[in-house]
Amino acid sequence: MLLSRVLSIALSAALVPASALAQPAAVQTIHLSSYRILPSAIQLAAGRPVTLVFANDSGSGHDFTAKEFFAQARITAGAAPGGQVELRGHESKSVTLIPAAGTYPAHCSHFLHASFGMKGVIVVR
Repeated sequence: MLLSRVLSIALSAALVPASALAQPAAVQTIHLSSYRILPSAIQLAAGRPVTLVFANDSGSGHDFTAKEFFAQARITAGAAPGGQVELRGHESKSVTLIPAAGTYPAHCSHFLHASFGMKGVIVVR
């Protein structure tokens, strides 16, 4: 059991470029409120580690959904099950990842929230 865990960790480390491991993760805070995501255009560097801090500034629940973005990224800490980060009122969560180049849509998937303006885009270059 221990040997398989060690091998799993070693394999995971081998799949991350050495340059990504040597760099400390930048931090970007994404604010969710009724009914917007700020910044609405999130700019990230491809292949560079980043910790995304999702802060729900409202008393209502929201989520940050970006299925394609999370599917293409290599998540190293935290989680985005199903491509989303669910937040209760005034809750914050962090996800550290290495993003892949591309342009990805993002939104809150709660009923009508995107229609009210809770959407944005993630641009990774």
